[in-house]
Amino acid sequence: MASSPIYTRSGDDGTTGLFYGGRVSKDHSGPHAYGDVDETQAALGIARASASGSAGRLDIAEVLLELQRDLWVVMAELATAKDNRPKLADDVSRVSPAMVQRLEPLIDRFTAQFEPIRDFVVPGNTVLGAQLDVARTISRRAERSAVTHVREMGVDSEVVRYLNRLSDLLWTLARAADGESVRAKDV
Repeated sequence: MASSPIYTRSGDDGTTGLFYGGRVSKDHSGPHAYGDVDETQAALGIARASASGSAGRLDIAEVLLELQRDLWVVMAELATAKDNRPKLADDVSRVSPAMVQRLEPLIDRFTAQFEPIRDFVVPGNTVLGAQLDVARTISRRAERSAVTHVREMGVDSEVVRYLNRLSDLLWTLARAADGESVRAKDV
C-alpha cells in the first residue's frame, strides 16, 4: 500500500500553513501559542497513560481524554487567520463559553476529594500528580502565549479563559492524584 510521505517541504522556507488557509512565519505568535497547546496535549497524554493503569484513577483518565479533545478545538482557533475566523464553529473549531464553564464543576468535584490547601505544594508525591503538575505548567505557558496571540490579532476569544481554567483543573487533579500533598513549608 503506497502512502503519502509525512514531509511536504512546504515549511522549509520557515513558514507554516494555517487552518482554513494562509501561511505565517513559524516564529509568529500563532504557532507559538498552538505549539504550546500541542505540548500541553502531549503532556496530558503521558498523564492519561499513567492514570489508565489504575482502576481508581480511571476517572482522571477519562477527564484527561476529554481535555485532549478540547485542546484540538483550542489549537484550531489559534491556527486560524483573523480573516477566516467567521468560518469557525463553536465547540468544533472555536472555544465557546460552554467549554470554559464545563471545567468548573470538574474543579469542584475533584477539589472535594482533598482537604483545602492554602500553601504551596511540592510536586512529585505520586508519578501521576507530578505528570499533571508538568502539564499544568505547560498549560500556563500556553495561556501566556495565547494572551499574546489574541491581543496581536485583536479578536474576542474564549481561549485564554479556557486555558486559565484548564490549569486550575490540572492543579486540582494533581492534588487529587497525590492524595496527601507535601507542603513547601514542611520541606
